[in-house]
Amino acid sequence: MKRASGVLLTAALAVAAPAAADPVRVQTVGGLLVGEERADGSQAFLGVPFARPPVGDLRWKPPQPMPSWEGERAARASGPACLQASRGWNAADAARSSEDCLYLDIRSPRHAPGARLPVMVWIHGGANHAGSGAGTVESALVDQGVVLVSVQYRLGVFGFLSHPGLSGEQGGASGNYALMDIIAALRWVRDNIGGFGGDPANVTLFGHSAGGQDVGLVMLSPDARGLFARGILQSGTPGFGFPPRSLKQNEAIGEDLAHRVGASSLGDLRRVSGAELLKAAESLTAPIDDQGFIWTQAVIDGRVLPEAPEVLLKDPTVKPMIVGSSAREIGLFGGEPERARAWTRQAFGPRASEVLAVYGLDGASPPVADPVRGDAVLRLATDRMFRCPANETARLRQKAGGKVWRYELEVPAPGQATVGHGSELPYVFDRPTEGRPPMQAYWAAFARTGDPNTPGAPPWPAERGAGERLVFAASGPRAETGEEPACRFHTRP
Repeated sequence: MKRASGVLLTAALAVAAPAAADPVRVQTVGGLLVGEERADGSQAFLGVPFARPPVGDLRWKPPQPMPSWEGERAARASGPACLQASRGWNAADAARSSEDCLYLDIRSPRHAPGARLPVMVWIHGGANHAGSGAGTVESALVDQGVVLVSVQYRLGVFGFLSHPGLSGEQGGASGNYALMDIIAALRWVRDNIGGFGGDPANVTLFGHSAGGQDVGLVMLSPDARGLFARGILQSGTPGFGFPPRSLKQNEAIGEDLAHRVGASSLGDLRRVSGAELLKAAESLTAPIDDQGFIWTQAVIDGRVLPEAPEVLLKDPTVKPMIVGSSAREIGLFGGEPERARAWTRQAFGPRASEVLAVYGLDGASPPVADPVRGDAVLRLATDRMFRCPANETARLRQKAGGKVWRYELEVPAPGQATVGHGSELPYVFDRPTEGRPPMQAYWAAFARTGDPNTPGAPPWPAERGAGERLVFAASGPRAETGEEPACRFHTRP
């Protein structure tokens, strides 16, 4: 699959910021921030640092606390995107990207002093190598009475690389710095969000695609315990259906990178320019079947992730979650049936003929397209990375006694002909209108109470072992039950 596949893992949210308004001040642990109060009474604080810039000797190290500052610090513009190469769709983010990128944005609705509103912390998508959170807090989601926070995290080789030297330097583990960034941001939220009208004991972590995966992995990390109350995984699961990567395998990728840039020591590697590292990273490979997703294969580093996602999902203490996907997600295999057949034969061995028969790709008869889920190749691709991993994630959580609600979206985004990857974003973030899927109302209810069910919306059954889910259909939300037959072949979360 071409590198363009990375486009399919982005939360492409574009929201215009309103004109600047009156200054407003909030005292944080680090110092005084000056944001702005909008005409609607909401308050926005943009470009707030939650950790020291991870540059120089701090490249490939856990995020360090941000030093305090004297006087006032302006917080009226989002920080730079994390360093990334342009792939066209992310050209604007790439142009303003930097290794100095550990910032968050906050917007609060009008609130009384001492308010303790639910907090929603957004993790953007982008295949873990692109995208940014800029603009997210301008969303109408704030009108639901939540404090909205958007977090930046290190991307690609800067956020996920391991190396034997780094492991030796850092107590036997390396990599997953991006997940550590998200956890550091959650600590900042815990310590400071009360000043913005938020309740630090009622934090919902949510994200789309690679951001959804990162939400799932942070939910499973022992380091994040006590920092959030629940999570929402939109078109992303802890493993994306891939087997996890070992620390040793990830260290080998780091050694390959060092070789490509001619670095013989960690000092050398940290002195290489970011641009040169980005260029060298384009040729790196991983032990997965599609290199476009090299940074969305979970890594068991032994520190942030002590075990595989399928093991950690069985922990009864994991917080409640919503997990789901769109009826059509991505188009692997170039959309070509023969390439899909070849992959299936390689992936499933003696069971391949059975798998191909389920999708109508066995040659017995021409493949038949499903009016909602698309052609056979697209159904296989969506099942492979999205639908069935969401199904397995929900199944494992339910068996462990956890609370989990699953969904599938069948409605295209406004202006689009068919549903696809990211179709849910307008329904989560834009101002609700009659006739559109009420996802924002369900999400806000979940953030307030830990249960997405809300007055005026159809009931959403929790997973109880019978494949319960809510389908957002053109005619309105409807509850369904029943197992997905094809998912007996795709059994990784």
